[in-house]
Amino acid sequence: MTMKMAIKKPNKLSQKTVLKQILKRCSSLGKSRQGYDEEGLPVDVPKGHFVVYVGENRSRYIVPISFLTHPEFQTLLRRAEEEFGFDHDMGLTIPCEEVVFRSLTSMLR
Repeated sequence: MTMKMAIKKPNKLSQKTVLKQILKRCSSLGKSRQGYDEEGLPVDVPKGHFVVYVGENRSRYIVPISFLTHPEFQTLLRRAEEEFGFDHDMGLTIPCEEVVFRSLTSMLR
């Protein structure tokens, strides 16, 4: 039982730490690509927002950072971490159907 706890413990990062990792990862994806500024941030994403990719077609959505505080959106982020992890070059990919994502985000706005 002690071994199990030791294995799971590294996955129990604080919410604040996980959110910082997500934002750092999102902002570092565009370095040296057209459409990004000198800091590697997408030029079409307003301050206070970030990009996620949703669904099978990986449609791109720009969402406000304030969504990170909503439990419903946090559930989507946990699912994304479980399915894809955050250490990849695919951008922050949300594993749900687009219609579900649009419905959820419209309720959060």
